[in-house]
Amino acid sequence: MRRTFLALTIAATCGAALPAMADDTTQDATAPTVDAKEASGKSRKNAEKLDGIVVNAVPLGQNADQIVAPVAVLAGSALDDAKGVSLGETVSSIPGVQSSALGTAVGRPVIRGLDGPRVAVLENGLSSQDVSNVSQDHAVTLEPFLADQIEVLKGPATLLYGSGAIGGVVNVVDGRVPEKAPDNGFAGRAEVRHDSVSDGHTGLLRLDAGNDTFAIHVDGMRRDNEDYDIPGGTLANSAVKTTSGSVGASLLGSWGYVGLSVSRFMDLYGSPAEPGDPAEGEDPVHIKMAQTNYTLKGGLVQPVDGISKVEFSLGHGAYQHVEFEGDVPGTTFSTDSNQGRLVVTHDPLGGWEGAFGVQTQHRQFSAVGEETFVPPTVTDGVGVFLTEQREFGPVKVELGARHDKQSVDPENGPKRDFSPNSFSAGIAWRFAEQWHVSLNLDHAERAPSEEELFANGPHAASNTFEIGSDLGKEKSNQAELGLHFHGDAVEGKVAVYYNKYKNFIYLADTGDVEDDLPVRIWSQNDATFRGAEAEATFHLSKGPSGNWDLRVFGDTVRATLADGGGNVPRIPAGRIGSTLSWSADSLRASLGAVRYMKQDKIAAFETDTAGYTLVNAHFAWTFVNDDRSQWEAFVDGNNLTNQTARPATSLFKDVAPLPGRNVSVGVRAYF
Repeated sequence: MRRTFLALTIAATCGAALPAMADDTTQDATAPTVDAKEASGKSRKNAEKLDGIVVNAVPLGQNADQIVAPVAVLAGSALDDAKGVSLGETVSSIPGVQSSALGTAVGRPVIRGLDGPRVAVLENGLSSQDVSNVSQDHAVTLEPFLADQIEVLKGPATLLYGSGAIGGVVNVVDGRVPEKAPDNGFAGRAEVRHDSVSDGHTGLLRLDAGNDTFAIHVDGMRRDNEDYDIPGGTLANSAVKTTSGSVGASLLGSWGYVGLSVSRFMDLYGSPAEPGDPAEGEDPVHIKMAQTNYTLKGGLVQPVDGISKVEFSLGHGAYQHVEFEGDVPGTTFSTDSNQGRLVVTHDPLGGWEGAFGVQTQHRQFSAVGEETFVPPTVTDGVGVFLTEQREFGPVKVELGARHDKQSVDPENGPKRDFSPNSFSAGIAWRFAEQWHVSLNLDHAERAPSEEELFANGPHAASNTFEIGSDLGKEKSNQAELGLHFHGDAVEGKVAVYYNKYKNFIYLADTGDVEDDLPVRIWSQNDATFRGAEAEATFHLSKGPSGNWDLRVFGDTVRATLADGGGNVPRIPAGRIGSTLSWSADSLRASLGAVRYMKQDKIAAFETDTAGYTLVNAHFAWTFVNDDRSQWEAFVDGNNLTNQTARPATSLFKDVAPLPGRNVSVGVRAYF
């Protein structure tokens, strides 16, 4: 960690003092600043005229640089260049964020070393309601290629989203319920691409239309990737086929909007961890997944005196996935869920601006089959929250509190009740025109998840015999100090954080063996997470020959258990990287590399992870750009030096490395 922290310090201080991400967003110099509520279906050219990126996951309609808590946003060309098969792969370019991985089909975001039930994955503010938090071989049911923008709240976000966000939030904004009509009555985008590493094909289409009183949205995406290449061969059983689409419509007016959407997500992918062995008569394992979501969403402007806005969302989801061995169905995972969210923003009161709200959930979970290790469970929860902010000259203060009630009721077992509480305080001081310093203090609590409480049986995905325990609430106290710089030549940010957990929940190895599997028990112990992140963008030159920009970034995290418990498992390796970007008129290009350090600070029975360097490049040519449309041809290169990459965050790193050299070619259009 000392070596990586030194590298971060150099990256953050070289050339111009202490920099940070422009507008606290992850974008390259050519990326537009897109307000997703304004840019639904708009061409990139029109989107560039907007003032800034509104972070939908946070109340009050604030841009990223107005929020004291740590926030990052992928939008515009930065999102286009970063899009991957999984959500985790897509957001892994953000400092402090990496991905768990099983091939390319499965990748859940890991934020500052935390993942699974500690990181909330949302679509337009509502939970994805899949079972990706139960096991690392389960995919997220959100499609990055259909996103307008992707928002990441780093650090505890329990205040806004409850117990499952103690490690952070990833919110995919896709505009499936229209909040306004396109400016010219019609807009859309389309893309087709081919990936060499998997002989894969992806295509998508999105259309938005409407007027002052009505708007409609339609989108669809299809992906068909074969087994992908790795250095020295092909990774067996790594193919993925995805189909996703939705239809939504809204009534609009000066009073606000109200709308409904229906979406469908279907996935069929193999498990590289279980490729089968024909010689032994073992069939490969693949997962067939389907989810249907219904969403009712609305926003009312100034409905009564003193209330500036009321926003509500109601969601119903039906999810199922079946794990097949060859053609024989095995374990079936299902969820049936209802959730609701209401946020009320009040008019300024005594100089304070803020919002209060309520969030509810009801989820029925079941797993039926030979490898079932968690009983059918019903989870109910309700939470109320309040967030306020005020500016005192150059100082901005943010305060918040939340209280939840949650029950977890297993079949043929005792019901468990929890009452998590969360509090937050943040302060930002702009002590000079281009500088500000921020301090965030958070207390967050998490109720244990179903598998942590009630697991009892073989879990093939993790190659363990898991046993749940009578666990209490997990409690976190975090402090983060950040320094920001916004100048004409340099923009950047550096942050350090310290997170002390009481009763941290983790899988402890007992040394026993059951059914030829190591027995591990969900246990609790105090734990400490500490880390640092830095990012800087240097605007090197701007002129007739084009604009040149250099981005450097790095991150590191260290996590240990108390009382000689050793290291927390699957902690991300430290990274440091840079990207040189150029843009001129109709062309843009970039070349970058990221060095992942060796990870040898590992838990018992884990293996070391060797360091590796990923070299990436992007080139795009806008060959049509008029008032009606914008067409762009692109070539993207990933892992160009064909390195063997095994991420330390992956449970399957030893059997399923990341893809080798990949060249993607395609065309995208905005109209």
